Amino acid sequence: MLDIQLLRKDLDSAIARLETRQNPQSFLNVEAFQVLESERKTLQTRTQELQSQRNQLSRQIGLQMGQGDSAGAQAAKDQVAASKAELERSATRLEKIQSELGAMLMAVPNLPHDSVPVGADASGNVELRRWGAPARFDFAVKDHVDVGTPLGLDSEMGVKLSGTRFTVLRGGIARLHRALAQFMLDLQTGEHGYTECYVPYAVNAESLRGTGQLPKFEGDLFTAKKGGQDAEPAPDNAALYLIPTSEVPLTNFVRDVVLSQAQLPIKLTAHTPCFRSEAGSHGRDTRGMIRLHQFDKVEMVQIVHPEKSYAALEEMTRHAERVLQALNLPYRVMSLCTGDIGFGAAKTYDLEVWLPAQNGYREISSVSNCEDFQARRLQARFKTAQGKNELVHTLNGSGLAVGRTLAAVLENHQRADGSVELPQVLRPYMGGTSVLAPE
Repeated sequence: MLDIQLLRKDLDSAIARLETRQNPQSFLNVEAFQVLESERKTLQTRTQELQSQRNQLSRQIGLQMGQGDSAGAQAAKDQVAASKAELERSATRLEKIQSELGAMLMAVPNLPHDSVPVGADASGNVELRRWGAPARFDFAVKDHVDVGTPLGLDSEMGVKLSGTRFTVLRGGIARLHRALAQFMLDLQTGEHGYTECYVPYAVNAESLRGTGQLPKFEGDLFTAKKGGQDAEPAPDNAALYLIPTSEVPLTNFVRDVVLSQAQLPIKLTAHTPCFRSEAGSHGRDTRGMIRLHQFDKVEMVQIVHPEKSYAALEEMTRHAERVLQALNLPYRVMSLCTGDIGFGAAKTYDLEVWLPAQNGYREISSVSNCEDFQARRLQARFKTAQGKNELVHTLNGSGLAVGRTLAAVLENHQRADGSVELPQVLRPYMGGTSVLAPE
């Protein structure tokens, strides 16, 4: 969440920056915030006055008792008792106000970094660079579904087993899917220094609040009911949610932790399924593997010193690019504008891979610097050289989405006879096979 001091010091400037994300502004009831803040200030001022008065009266009581002025001492004691009752009422009200302000802040997105281009939506994103030239085909190009179906991609079975936006892979294409994930993990751990992790696929609500998925995006999550049909309803903090990305468990490794400066940076990676309801995206990319309720992803997370987070953002983007380059997949890097960056991000780069059948680029990775936005929710800190506890910065990125990478490999490396030529780096994972052909 945002540092509330940013809103207290210059609310108008903060709102102006936030409104570049979304217009009209709907993330904060400014009038309600100002009313609560005014009451908070009044109560805090009155509390300080009462505490000062109590201290003065306590000294006065001691003097009067020493002088034998029992009546004066008693009158002062009565004043102390009255101020104690008012202090207790103020403390109760202040706690409630702080709780209400905290709930308001949970709905406020991160401030865009000054370098983020201003724009209303994806049309305002800025292309930074391209790599690779799209292949030219001397035959009619098929999309990944038509290429993949003879190879074992079975969308109908996915619908039969689970419903729309689920799919089944069998045979060689299932092995190719696994090979891609293994290659990505080996690259990120072997070349880029990430520590591979195995994490739970279901997490508690506190973990999702820590990374910003709750409360705002609860409609995008799948819940996992604990116990049988007759089980008692679980309290909120015991309810489980299927992870939308392994960013959630990986980043929560440092929740409520004070790290030493020497422990930074922390670089973690994991291959997991991801579960998303895709609320509000009906009718978009329902064919194939572009937008599924369940898909696999190799995630990268870094926990870093605040002064190094933007260097880490560039580094992580290069780490994701390296996967595409090794697979010989043309792509471009986009700097997302203020109207398109995610809720918790201060700055995001998207990698968009070339899909020949769509004759265009499609997102395959997002790499984001959240600065201290998640860390404030997580209370993830490190001890500086001066002994002060300071919030870390957190970053996350796809390295890559496995299903979309599979789709890109099928389309970019398809051949006229319906087979797919496998990139060199994948062949060791495929038992030396160089071509995936229909059985």
